[in-house]
Amino acid sequence: MTPPSGPVRAPEADGAAGTRIRAARKEAGLTQQGLAGAVQVSRQTVIAMETGDYAPSVYLAIKIAKALQTSVEALWDPEP
Repeated sequence: MTPPSGPVRAPEADGAAGTRIRAARKEAGLTQQGLAGAVQVSRQTVIAMETGDYAPSVYLAIKIAKALQTSVEALWDPEP
């Protein structure tokens, strides 16, 4: 079975994970471009994560958490 093409929708319709990512990025003093460069993705990918339009792979989620000096759970756990 072939996986669907296109972006993967985030499981949280309200974008709570995106809000936490944005807040952690700002707290770390990074721009969207800075975070994108740190984790080797495009700025558009960071924007999509922050708006809740894209759920990253586990590997990318770990890279983002490390770049923001936090845990994956702190960013994506729906019940912190």
